[in-house]
Amino acid sequence: MSNAPRTPVIQLRELAKTYQTGEVEVKAVCGVTLEIQRGEFVAVMGASGSGKSTLMNTLGCLDQRTSGDYLLDGVAVAGLNRKELAKLRNKKLGFVFQNFNLLARTSALENIELPLFYSQPLVTLRDRRERAVQALEKVGLGKRGDHFPSQLSGGQQQRVAIARALVSRPEVLLADEPTGNLDTRTSIEIMGLFQELNESGITVVMVTHELDIAAYCKRIVVMRDGQVTSDTRPDDRRSAREEIARLNQVEAKASLA
Repeated sequence: MSNAPRTPVIQLRELAKTYQTGEVEVKAVCGVTLEIQRGEFVAVMGASGSGKSTLMNTLGCLDQRTSGDYLLDGVAVAGLNRKELAKLRNKKLGFVFQNFNLLARTSALENIELPLFYSQPLVTLRDRRERAVQALEKVGLGKRGDHFPSQLSGGQQQRVAIARALVSRPEVLLADEPTGNLDTRTSIEIMGLFQELNESGITVVMVTHELDIAAYCKRIVVMRDGQVTSDTRPDDRRSAREEIARLNQVEAKASLA
């Protein structure tokens, strides 16, 4: 067996993202260097405007960096054309959003099948259905496949959204405030599901502003003004809590100014 080190699934090197709004230049992400290993469960936190959502969009290949490097499973994203980028994204990444983003007039199973329509090589109709059923069973909704979103609770809709993210069998799940629209009890259930998925080997990167949600993760990355100000694991969780508390105070003072 080879003893060579494994390539991080996500590598950022001096990554920067700048937006131009009229004559104003907004530096959303400023020279972030970060590595995420396979199997990690990472929370990305920070006050409003800290750059965490921009960073997540870049990780998801939904936005292009202005400078620096982003390697997804060893592949330099900036060097890919549109077709290559779509293929890499569909193969490696699954997305879970705060607002579920389910099609209202489409059943749970049909919603889950949607990513497979864009898979390369193409997935047959029979395989699409089988994989959708397996994904729905994995999130505990095996008997709700024919239900429409309006017939499901918020927690059930998020489970369908997670199953949709899983159906492509990605290596990384990117979750943007996945409990933001859920009550406390349902949030706990959803976070338990993310833990189970992570324990099965899936890398999870989650944006959240809630410390009690971040506490389910194995690593907390805190951002401020487009930079990483804290990167902690369970044995150093206190410093992360202190950093987040300080950022919350800064945000509160700014809102009163």
